[in-house]
Amino acid sequence: MRPAVCTFALTNKRETIMADRIKKSYKFSKRFYDDALTQSKWWSRLYFKLLWGGVDDNEIADRILGYIPDDFSGRLLDVPVGTAVFTAEKYTRLTQADITCVDYSRDMLEQAETRFSKAGINNIKTMQGDVGALPFEDGTFDIVLCMNGLHVFPDKSKAYAEIHRTLKTGGEVLACFYIAGEKKTADWLARTVMSRMGWFTPPFDSADDVRRRLEANYNILDLQVEGAMISFRARKK
Repeated sequence: MRPAVCTFALTNKRETIMADRIKKSYKFSKRFYDDALTQSKWWSRLYFKLLWGGVDDNEIADRILGYIPDDFSGRLLDVPVGTAVFTAEKYTRLTQADITCVDYSRDMLEQAETRFSKAGINNIKTMQGDVGALPFEDGTFDIVLCMNGLHVFPDKSKAYAEIHRTLKTGGEVLACFYIAGEKKTADWLARTVMSRMGWFTPPFDSADDVRRRLEANYNILDLQVEGAMISFRARKK
């Protein structure tokens, strides 16, 4: 599988600096990224229990992906796809879907491509690109999946706008990510470690911020806050 490469322009110096930091951070973390997210090691389970309020990313991912029926036959955008550690198994069942996976990190994208290839998935297009400048026409997708992404994106408003623009009327956005104001240890970690390393990018939304962003353009079908994580399913008006 050979990915298409998307080129794009960042609009200011801050975005360029943050984008470079994100690239470097995910290249550095690719050897332990999956273990951390899936809590497959003792240290990752302790990390989530002490700092994130006992959130189980596996359960959240299962719930989010469960909103997509296995016989879904529309167009799905996964941004950022990351390493596809949560989605590859689900995608083996979405044989009728037209799936496009986008990530800013070339290192993450290569790991996802390897997973898809090993699983024999042949209905996925991969693309390196920026959620703030998606190279798709208005109303292209029936579903936009955005797992563990919105706390990373340098310009949250651009990300929300592009997700909304590329989603069809009546289409659904499914997402989960870190939010501020729910757990002090998580806020400290996000501010002093994750942001400095480039894994997260401030400013961060609170649960109320997310709800306000959604209510203007979507019907909220489900929204849950667990520890310092929010997950939602929303349908474009």
